[in-house]
Amino acid sequence: MANRTPLHAHHRAAGARLVDFAGWEMPLHYGSQIEEHHAVRRAAGMFDVSHMAQFEVRGTAAAEFLQRVFANNAGRMEEGQALYGCLLNEQGGVIDDGIVYRFAPGLFRLVTNAATRERVAPWLTAQAADFGVDLRERDDLGMVAVQGPEAREHVHAVLTGDLATHARELGRFRHVAAGQMHVARTGYTGEDGYEVTLPAAEAGAFWDALLERGVAPAGLGARDTLRLEAGLALYGHEMDEEITPLEAALGWTVAWEPAERDFIGRAALERQRTAGVARKLVGFGLSGRGVARAGQSVHTAAGEGVVTSGGFAPTLERSIGLARVPTAVTAGAEIEVEIRGRRVAARLERFPFVRAT
Repeated sequence: MANRTPLHAHHRAAGARLVDFAGWEMPLHYGSQIEEHHAVRRAAGMFDVSHMAQFEVRGTAAAEFLQRVFANNAGRMEEGQALYGCLLNEQGGVIDDGIVYRFAPGLFRLVTNAATRERVAPWLTAQAADFGVDLRERDDLGMVAVQGPEAREHVHAVLTGDLATHARELGRFRHVAAGQMHVARTGYTGEDGYEVTLPAAEAGAFWDALLERGVAPAGLGARDTLRLEAGLALYGHEMDEEITPLEAALGWTVAWEPAERDFIGRAALERQRTAGVARKLVGFGLSGRGVARAGQSVHTAAGEGVVTSGGFAPTLERSIGLARVPTAVTAGAEIEVEIRGRRVAARLERFPFVRAT
């Protein structure tokens, strides 16, 4: 049987179509993926993301540990700051991507993907042994992502005490905690909003309070089309253990300074940076009919590539995608995507394809 989040009963009661996702029974949609997508873009939607892995890192060497395993510079983080980045192997490939939150000098939380948990948890544990830090997975928590132009006001209305006041003051990629409730101004849709972490037993009441205010439940389907429109990378598509951040348009998440910081994978990335990457991640839009999908071949004047993510973009009402192509392919170039045995015309486009309203 697949794992179930604290909100599983709510999804069933709402008539959600439930599917297995990385060993978790998750809602794909609640009736209309398109309507859920538009709700987030135009007003507010909420996602159950309780399946994400959350690792608490405690100890005097917590920052030093993260400086070693995280390619971004967690050591320069302030309390209340969040930082996106990657965990790399020695070859520079991405083990996983995630967000680090700093709560106090010796207290951090790292949130990573559900699909990689079985590999990431033992890898982190092995690395932590060298630093004497306490690494604990917080499987006692639930998490709800509330996204959209009206999302913040809805969350403020259901928060209690001073937490609502503090949340209103948060900048992007900042967070605040009160007791076991944690509010972070982060997300994965390109829209503004929060990811709210709270005890599993309290997740249902929080979900219901938002539902009463008209916030639309949204499933995995809408989450994927929203992140694609926003040009956001998905682990296993734009990056994996064979793909480095430099090849996945994530070079901005690698902190090269201080030069003496020896994070895992640094030497391999420095060699690649010096030599130059042979392939890069680009965005494209189909000119012809069809829908781009991951794994389809891409034909360019500079050589072959592959679609890493693709689909129909509800906001744009056309098919878009991300692809890995030879570095020599120029901006705005005409390309072809092979769909069901035929080549469909497409053009490179800058991403994000849709910016937050």
